[in-house]
This record gives sequence, C-alpha cells and structure tokens, in this order.
Amino acid sequence: MAVAVIRSDPPRIFLAESDEVLGRLLALRLVARTPSIELEGASLLPSIRQALLDERWGDAVELWMAATGEVVDAYPDEEIATEVALDRDHASVEIRLAPVFEDAGPGDQAEP
Repeated sequence: MAVAVIRSDPPRIFLAESDEVLGRLLALRLVARTPSIELEGASLLPSIRQALLDERWGDAVELWMAATGEVVDAYPDEEIATEVALDRDHASVEIRLAPVFEDAGPGDQAEP
C-alpha cells in the first residue's frame, strides 16, 4: 500500500495500492482539482499543466507543492496488516520473541 499525507488543516490522507497509483491519485484528486485561480500567481502553472498532460504525476505533485507551499509526505511501501498475515497464533509467537523480552531476567518475564 502507498500512503500520502497532506499537512493541511485538517490533514488529508490518500491511500493507493502502489506508488504508481498514488502518484496518479494525487495528480487527479489534489493537483488537478486545485482551482487555477489559486495557481495563476505562480509562474509554475504552465509547467503543472504540462506535467499533468504528459502524465508525469510525480513532477506535477512536486511543482504543485512548490506553487502552493503545501507539503505532501508520501510513504510508498507501507505494509497492510491483514488477518491472514497477522493471525493470533503468529502474533502470540512474535510477541514472545520481541525485543521487549530480551533483557528480562528469569523472574522478570511477563506471564503469557
């Protein structure tokens, strides 16, 4: 999964299945939906438009950030926790091997 957080008030969060889809999503739902009047004072408007037309999604988002002063934090390779990948048995074993238990003395370990 890929995640982007726009540091606005309130923050906006975008989720996509991959980095490639996230770039397209941000270009369509964030950059392209910004009224041109908000970008007309920015000399970057023609470049933003061209990047969108050329499907250079990352460039469009980067130019949009420069023009608006907004910040987009992107996390392209976030793992999705699912019941299959993290079932109770797996979690129970993994928790016992976690660093929190490494330095505990014989009488200091928590009871399962």
